[in-house]
Amino acid sequence: MKKLVIIGANDFQNQLILKAKSLGYETHVFAWEDGAVGKDNADYFYPISIIEKDKILEKCKEIKPDGVCSIASDLASITVNYVAEKLGLPCNQTKYANIQTNKYAMRKALLDAGLPCPKFVLADESFDVRKLHDFSFPIIVKPTDRSGSRNIMKLESTSGVMKAVTEACQTSFEHKAIIEEYIEGNEYSMETISYKGEHHYLATTKKFTTGAPHFIETGHCQPSDLSQDVLEKAKSHIIKALSALHIENSAGHSEFKVDKDGNIRIIEIGARMGGGCIGSDLVYLSTGNDFMKMVIDISCGDSPEFADILKNQFVCIKFLMNKYDFDNLDLLKEQAKYKIYRESIFDRKPDSKVTDDSNRLGYYIFK
Repeated sequence: MKKLVIIGANDFQNQLILKAKSLGYETHVFAWEDGAVGKDNADYFYPISIIEKDKILEKCKEIKPDGVCSIASDLASITVNYVAEKLGLPCNQTKYANIQTNKYAMRKALLDAGLPCPKFVLADESFDVRKLHDFSFPIIVKPTDRSGSRNIMKLESTSGVMKAVTEACQTSFEHKAIIEEYIEGNEYSMETISYKGEHHYLATTKKFTTGAPHFIETGHCQPSDLSQDVLEKAKSHIIKALSALHIENSAGHSEFKVDKDGNIRIIEIGARMGGGCIGSDLVYLSTGNDFMKMVIDISCGDSPEFADILKNQFVCIKFLMNKYDFDNLDLLKEQAKYKIYRESIFDRKPDSKVTDDSNRLGYYIFK
């Protein structure tokens, strides 16, 4: 039996564990025990934090896995590539980890490649606000190295910039923030799979958020509403961006905005699947392409298999954001025009304050 190491065990990673088991893999899962929803589904569970790369590596040397993977976390992807590279397994090269996970380094790499990005600057707690004299407002302030809408702030002027920078730096692992011009327009993400440096388009997702000031994601839908012309333009930019970031053997989740004139601006790119069930569920339900299987196959050195006939099915995820959503879940489901595919209510109080993607109350997927 082939052995697969999976980094992470939260609700979203649990779908990868279940997929691997359905494919006949022996699953070895590493995660901090608190919140490890996938613990009970794993064949072997190791209560080691996903950031403890060397501890995980030492255990993996004993396991001798056929592949190492994860699906929806920048932190997990760093460990995946580190461990896989040390074991001689397929991955993205660790020397490019910084440009694949750090928003400032990524922006510089994309800019060097001539790709369309918002204007940006690096900041720390000693930042001189006068450096923004030639920026157009509004602006966005966020940590350089976190995901999940953590500590994002939209500002209409320089007032409050240092408070936002300080909060972003306190959230950041490297204690840095990136300030960028805000791009008006609808937000999308493009889901891709890369194998031996060749990139394959899978789907485009329309994203919905709470809006300013924090832009916490409230839902995703596939297929998107982009015209074919704009979609082809976005594909061209994203494929070039994946190469510029040296994403060679992994999923890709590329976030971008489209303004009223159809211009594309790349926001950021993850060398991983999109979170919020985009990769684990939506791509498969909307297109028929088994994205999770592709990720597993590539981690084991096998080429990805694509669906012979693509579906074009509407699918959407709605996140529970507040007590109203929680209390009216049954009503929301009754009003939905589509079939409920899966729902998940997280172990949190319904009156909990949602401050970022990590502490939403739950979700349901309908198609």
